[in-house]
Amino acid sequence: MIGKLKGLVDDTGMDWAIIDVNGVGYEVHCSPRTLAALPSKGEAVELHIETHVRETEFRLFAFTTKMEREWFRLLQTVQGIGAKVALAVLGTMSPHDLANAIAMRDKAAITKTPGVGPKVAQRLLIELKDKVPSLGPIGSGPSEVGAGPVEGLAAADAVSALTNLGYAPIKASDAIATASRDAGDKATASELIRLGLKVLAG
Repeated sequence: MIGKLKGLVDDTGMDWAIIDVNGVGYEVHCSPRTLAALPSKGEAVELHIETHVRETEFRLFAFTTKMEREWFRLLQTVQGIGAKVALAVLGTMSPHDLANAIAMRDKAAITKTPGVGPKVAQRLLIELKDKVPSLGPIGSGPSEVGAGPVEGLAAADAVSALTNLGYAPIKASDAIATASRDAGDKATASELIRLGLKVLAG
């Protein structure tokens, strides 16, 4: 299986690119976000690849980061989401935004993706809420140590949300304490979760 391609951008289309690797052109399928991140034609690029082999087709899906590829794989574990829809989700939302939406149970944000209705979005939120931490998309970076205890109902709810996502309680608490300090006393739980995820992203 092909896991990575390193070559030159040869051509691009609406949802694909041709990567020239030592004279061999590989056609890879990309989200609009990935296509926008590609360098100009003739310039070097390194892409992480997910290979799909079917009886009648052989397709390569390309991503600028390993994390996007992992999200692509994870999204397809949700009933009703195949490669096309998973790619559309990642074209609409960054991994950070997606993790944020799952943390805050923000179904509306998910349904902004073409082809994803309320039922599929709800299923995605339910089925992935316990799987997100295993990717480490947000919390793999160091959190600020010694930020202090959290205070207030909104902060407590935010810490609980991050803990439910699988983050260590002390890291969740430190992240929300930092977020509370930056956002002020009137910040809502949703705002603190969003800021706390950014803190954990390092």
